Amino acid sequence: MKLDFSNEKPIYLQIAESIEDDIIRGVIEEETQIPSTNQMAVIYKINPATAGKGINLLVDRGILYKRRGIGMFVAGGARKKILEERKSSFYSNYIVTLLDEARNLGIGIEELIDMIRKGDRSDE
Repeated sequence: MKLDFSNEKPIYLQIAESIEDDIIRGVIEEETQIPSTNQMAVIYKINPATAGKGINLLVDRGILYKRRGIGMFVAGGARKKILEERKSSFYSNYIVTLLDEARNLGIGIEELIDMIRKGDRSDE
């Protein structure tokens, strides 16, 4: 997990997103324990309440769950849920905006697809 203190995004959101990223990449697997808020506080030199706020966001969404007296764990199906949520957000935040702008510029779907393919090949 990496935090950027110069980023305008609140630290607790960065913590939640970082845990999600680790779940997506398989660094943290489902049904495994994550570091405690106190461990995160020591590692990243932050207030435990800040770490807790990020973790609680994930608990509220069903990504993490608490085992009383043991700690926080990644819920079964968490990876799939995160991917579904992020794909939905990607569609809303990027694709809809892209299509609106393409319409404004008179760019048709085929031309847009060609542009995307061209951009994809530039990474090769």
